[in-house]
Formats: sequence, C-alpha cells, structure tokens
Amino acid sequence: MYSDFRHTCQVETRKIMLLLGLVFASVLIIQYFEVPYKDRMLSFLSSGKTFFNVSDANRVQNLGAFSPKTSPSDVSSLENTTNMDHSSDLDEMMIVRSISIAPQNAITSSTSPYIAQSPTLSVANISPSSTVLNDSDSLIFGPTSSVVVSFAPAPSPMPAPRMVAFSPLASANEKPKSVNPPLKDAVVSISEMHDLLLHSRASSFSKSPLWPSSVDQELLDARFKIENAAMITNRPGLYSPIFRNLSRFVRSYELMEEKLKVYVYGEGKRPVFHQPRLKGIYASEGWFMKNMKASNQFITNNAEEAHLFYLPFSSQMLASYVYVPNSHSFDRILEFLRKYIDTIKTRHNSWNRTDGADHFIVGCHDWASYETRHVMPSCIRALCNSDVKEGFQFGKDVSLPETNVPSPQKPMQEIGGNPPSARKILAFFAGQMHGYVRPILLKHWENKDPDIKIVGKMRKGYTWHMKNSKYCICAKGYEVNSPRVVEAIMYGCVPVIISDNFVPPFFEILNWESFAVFVLEKDIPDLKNVLLSISERRYGVMQKRVKQVGQHFIWHNTPIKYDIFHMILHSIWYNRVFRMAPKSK
Repeated sequence: MYSDFRHTCQVETRKIMLLLGLVFASVLIIQYFEVPYKDRMLSFLSSGKTFFNVSDANRVQNLGAFSPKTSPSDVSSLENTTNMDHSSDLDEMMIVRSISIAPQNAITSSTSPYIAQSPTLSVANISPSSTVLNDSDSLIFGPTSSVVVSFAPAPSPMPAPRMVAFSPLASANEKPKSVNPPLKDAVVSISEMHDLLLHSRASSFSKSPLWPSSVDQELLDARFKIENAAMITNRPGLYSPIFRNLSRFVRSYELMEEKLKVYVYGEGKRPVFHQPRLKGIYASEGWFMKNMKASNQFITNNAEEAHLFYLPFSSQMLASYVYVPNSHSFDRILEFLRKYIDTIKTRHNSWNRTDGADHFIVGCHDWASYETRHVMPSCIRALCNSDVKEGFQFGKDVSLPETNVPSPQKPMQEIGGNPPSARKILAFFAGQMHGYVRPILLKHWENKDPDIKIVGKMRKGYTWHMKNSKYCICAKGYEVNSPRVVEAIMYGCVPVIISDNFVPPFFEILNWESFAVFVLEKDIPDLKNVLLSISERRYGVMQKRVKQVGQHFIWHNTPIKYDIFHMILHSIWYNRVFRMAPKSK
C-alpha cells in the first residue's frame, strides 16, 4: 500500500511540475511575442493585478498618443489672418499627420515588459521656407556669453504606453489620413476628471526641497488659509454658481495679490525667448509673457523671495526656429530644451532646490505638451493642449485657454451676441474636417435638420451664426483644444464640447458643468436629443452664466482684476500652493 501511495504522489508531482512549466512558458511567449489580447491574458495570469486601468489615476498616467497637428510653416500664415469670420477656422489651416496604432514597432520598456516605449516621434512635413537657427546654443547663451556648461547626453527613449506611428504628408496639398479614435476605455468623463483632481489634491505632492526657504512656509500658510477660508456666498463682480468654491477662490486670489512673487529667468535669446507673439491662435502664450514681464506687482529680481519661477520661452517659436524642416523628429527641440534647463541648473540654485517643482511654462502650441513632458516633468505646465491621454497631470498642470487674437491692438473684438430670445438656431458648427470627430458630426447632422446648422468650412457669416445660436459646437480637430470654446463664450453662446479627455480651462477653479454642455464623441448621433433635453429655463440660466464667466477669458493691453492673465497666473499659483504637502500634526 505504501509503495502504491508513493508512486501516486510521484505521478501527481510530475503532473503539477509539467503544468507549472507550461504556464511559465506561456507567460514568456505572451511577453515576448505579439500574441492577440496579450495584455488581458497577462492580467488574468497576474492574480488580479492588471497592467492597465488599475485605477483612474493609473489610467490617466498610462495613456499616451502624441499627435502634433500644426506645422511651423503654417504659423506665419495663421497670424496674417485678421478676418473675424475666419477666426475659428484658423486652427484648421494646418499641415497634419495621421496617427495609427503600431504595436509592431513597439520597443520594450525598461520599467515594464508590458508597456511599450515610444520610438523617435515624427512630426509634420514642413515647408523648407521655415526659418531654422542652426546654432541652438546661441539662442540660449548669446554670442557674448562667457559661461561654459557641459551638457549631459540625451537620455534614453521615454516610455509611452500606447504606441503611435506617424505617416508624413507628401506635400502641403495632400489630405491627411483619418486619425484613429482613442480606445473606448481611454475616455475620462468630466465627472471623473473632478474625482481625479480631488484625488490629486489629497495624495500628490511635490518632492521636499533640498534645503529650506522662507517661501515654503509662506506657501504652507497660504494653503491653510485657503482651506479654512470664510464662507462667501456672493462677491461683487463674481458669480458663485460658475465656481467650484467661491470662498476658496476669493481667498486664494487675495493671497496671490498680497504674497506672490515671480522670478523671470533672463537667459535665452530672441526670438525663442522673451519675444511674445501676440497674434493668431497661439497668442495666449505670447500675451501671458507680455503681461507677466510687464508686471510690477508680481515680478521680483530676488530669486530668494520668489514663490514661482517663469521659463519665458515660446513653444510656437520653438516650432518655427528650432525644429528642422522635413526632419520628422522632435530630437532637436528636446535637446535644445535640455540644454536650456542645464543652463538654468548651472547658473541658478533655484531649480536644484525643488527639482523644478516651483517653475512653470506657458505653452499654447500643440507640441508643447510633448516638448515639456519629459524634459521638465516636475514643472507646472499651462497648456492649451490639455489632453488627459497625453500626460496632463491634474493638480499640477493648468489648462490654458486657446484664444484667437486677430489684432494685437484690439485683442478681443466683437464680443457679445443676441439675447436668448433672438437666437433662432439650436446648434451651430463650421470648420474643416480635421480629425475623426468632425466627419462623424457632419455625417449625422449636415443638412439633416433645419434647427441645426452643421457645415464644413464657412468663409462668411461665421461670427453671425455664433451670435445667433443657442449652442455652439466645439468639436475637437486633431487635438482636444480649440479656440471655439473661448469664442462661444465671447459671443454668449453656450459651448457644447465634443472632445473626449479634454480638460477645460481653469478646471481647478471653474464649475464648467454650470455653463457648458459636454457630449461624449460616441453620443454624436443623439446630439439633438441631448440639447432638447435641456429645458428652456435651464438654457436661460446657462446662457446667463456664459455671459458672467466671459470676463475671465478676455485679454487686456493692461491687465485688470479677474481677467484671463490673472486667472492663468492664479491657477499656476493655486496648483503650486496645493502641491505643498501639509505638515503632519
């Protein structure tokens, strides 16, 4: 009997060892070969631990597809356009590249065998007429600089969970291929964004400074005062329903006016640095630079007392003067920015103290998100391309309003519109068919309903239609951002944002759902029913709030209280304050 039992045990042991060997071999095969659905299989084999969608926060960090849409050669042509009827079409007049998922080109990540790295990114085919400065060092140091800095070599390729491959356009006249829509599970709704913001506030903080400074305590004191702000239900010139928390905003704004000091680095040569471009669809970064550098209230020449440090370069000028036409690569821009940051590190201690956590950039060009994401990951980034799947970090980064400025002398023209009772068009959209969303929009609604005006490019009457429509459709093009959002507000038209994963401007401050409508891209066929489900009374309230929020999106030659300049600066200040980890009791 004992020998039979022993024999049985040996047989069963061999079976178990064989089974384990097969499982182990399967894991290796799945890991190193292109097996369909391997990610889901791996999740099953990892005892419930998934490599994607572990949580909302991880999902945000693990989504990545970089899709630059604007070529540098188009910048000058965009800025020469001053006709307001064409204002919202300017963001369409671009040479773009199509995006497709290309797992066959994936490079294994050093951090995880299941998350692919992005290869060298290719970018738009750009006209040889674009000006490129060959000596990138001279743009940073200047020809008379005597400082010698040894720059570290470029780091290894950076990981990106989703692979993207770019197909260059043969010429400016060639139509771009359609862009693949994001995966369904990549969509982050506006309510989920709110949850992610709250989660970030509670759990995501800057690294502790290498040495203490008095400004650290000032920021901590500001956080305590904001968190314990006295209840305010009304404030002249401000309207409580459009804010997440009016009391906190008012207290934070007061503290910003009272305390905030910003140090602006002097390094860098024009035109990439210190030369704001005040015209066109990327003018937000230029107007902020102009107003920031001219501010006697906030600017300090003493770095020791600064709460924030401004890196005054233009993402638009990087595309125009540093990018190499027809190179299909960001390498030169990334190396240029690395050298600039190395210069700052060598000449100043400020960056080294916080690893750049108290530094910020303001970039409206579509490429700014990728250009800065890996070169200066700790910095606060104010970005027009505020796309969750392209690395926008809640609680740290700021969504920058994209404003089309046709004339620097009059940055905001023809604002206002007809009263609600005179707006006879239910919904309006006009624009070129860039990206995958707009063709879907036209397929379902162009010339399909008399109450809805959905067309392609409109050469005349664009502004009139916005001023006479109840709802203005703000459909994404190649990127999530568009000047249509601000234009709709300026013309008193309730924005209908159809752009999955778009973080709207001043998201940490404004209650967007009180004055705008968010429609998921998959719900485009049901657009009219969505709008008709909003009662006339509710529409009237939203339209009134659109008019109330408008003051926060207007540029002035001389900034005024609560205008767009101060709102951008406040959001940067606010995020810096709340990135400071509160001291444990």
